[in-house]
Amino acid sequence: MTAADPAANPVVRSAEDLAAQPEEFRTAVRKIVRSHAVNELYGAQVFDEPAIALAPTPYAKWLTCRVAMEEYGHHVRFRELGEQIGIPADEMTPAGKKPLSIFEFPLENWAQFCVIKLLADLAEILQVEDLLNCTFHPLRNLARMTMPEERFHAQFGRDFCTELCRTEEGRAQVQAAIDQYFPLLPAFFGGSKSRNNEIYLKWGIKQRTNDDMREDFMNRARDLVERELGLRLPKAAAA
Repeated sequence: MTAADPAANPVVRSAEDLAAQPEEFRTAVRKIVRSHAVNELYGAQVFDEPAIALAPTPYAKWLTCRVAMEEYGHHVRFRELGEQIGIPADEMTPAGKKPLSIFEFPLENWAQFCVIKLLADLAEILQVEDLLNCTFHPLRNLARMTMPEERFHAQFGRDFCTELCRTEEGRAQVQAAIDQYFPLLPAFFGGSKSRNNEIYLKWGIKQRTNDDMREDFMNRARDLVERELGLRLPKAAAA
């Protein structure tokens, strides 16, 4: 399924205007905002904040603190938008809605965190990219505000993975982390026959199918891991 004709979709310029839209549109917007609020918070709690203690140097700790601060900030922004469009506060926490399975990975070392930033934040960039022309403008504007920080997080992973790969021990650690974590990521984009995705496309909230984004991610991840780092990207089953 491809995106509907943009001219046929509503353009909703404020949170207040959402109430006048069809129920299907309102529900779809709330699902996306709720998911981002929950997962930005949980990711900061289980990955970014604990990684500060794992960082090997003061410089690495400083940058990891910045990553954690920005991820918590993303939660705050999405939660504020959620409150404006009527999502109950308790639904925008991990206690109210189960986080994505990619956050169930048990973080144990610095190389794993660097690979999470390299690959999971690349996956998040694709998700944010798909909202940059969203017909619900508050969500579009939030995606545009968030994107530079997501790019910094992915570059953080790229830079520190590159640094680790300068030694044989570091290369082995990064490869082991990729082997452990990468297989979890294709499912991050959702099922091939997702009813939610069909609705997002119908209303111009999102622009691409789950399969299109997954294929794009696989190509970008392969380029990063194999061409830039000279490592091996393991096989992963499609969702």
